[in-house]
Amino acid sequence: MAFHLDTDLPPELAPLAWLIGTWAGAGVVGYPTMESANFGQEVVCSHDGRPFLEWRSQSWLLDEAGEKVRPLATEVGFWRPVPQSHDGTNVELLLTHPTGIVEMYAGHAQPAKVELRTDGVMRSPHAKDYSAAHRMYGYVQSNLMWVMDMAAMGQPLTSHLSAELKRVE
Repeated sequence: MAFHLDTDLPPELAPLAWLIGTWAGAGVVGYPTMESANFGQEVVCSHDGRPFLEWRSQSWLLDEAGEKVRPLATEVGFWRPVPQSHDGTNVELLLTHPTGIVEMYAGHAQPAKVELRTDGVMRSPHAKDYSAAHRMYGYVQSNLMWVMDMAAMGQPLTSHLSAELKRVE
């Protein structure tokens, strides 16, 4: 399905318009402090006419047959276009996790690619050690593909997640 820009979409959201929709698929999670595993994911990205996108992602562990085993992660937040700064930043992603972590990403959005780095991470006293991340999202052959590197648990920025999601009609 080709994506058509919604006529009610504020013009500043144009570089992010390809994110809008419901996406589902699978990926791989791994880190030096854990075993690699497959996960399923659903993302809903929407807008209500104001100049930001709403984001909700849910993921779950998959067994070897691809069946859901248990919930993994949930994140909710907002994509915000911002005036381009001297370093090329033109988008922010604000995310909240039920594990006691709040992230503020800043980066650069292009028509089919977004690259972001954490500008700030807040953790509750009961959250796991987590200090930084780098995410890339791309619109590749009509799919949403993304990767995340993470610095946590005493590890430097290291590959953590990747997934390929298809638009759900």
